Amino acid sequence: MTDLKNPKLIWLKGILFLVLGVTAAALLLAESFHRHTALWLAIVVWAFCRAYYFAFYVIEHYVDPDYRFAGLIAFARYVIRHRPPPKIDRRNE
Repeated sequence: MTDLKNPKLIWLKGILFLVLGVTAAALLLAESFHRHTALWLAIVVWAFCRAYYFAFYVIEHYVDPDYRFAGLIAFARYVIRHRPPPKIDRRNE
């Protein structure tokens, strides 16, 4: 599969993700509407958004500038294979 480069298709893909998320949330809340359900759903969405941001932006810009994301599976492979550099004790220099 090639990279998606057409701006209109990229926008369409983003809008479809938004529609899918809103529809799923609406169906979940319609099935079991309680304040705590809405609160937990909001927390889940927020937490996964932050995790996604961490996986791709934070790692690439603050932890490992050589890392380039290609998706969540590629990130999982990166985490499994990545060995942090050895800690250097600079107090004795």
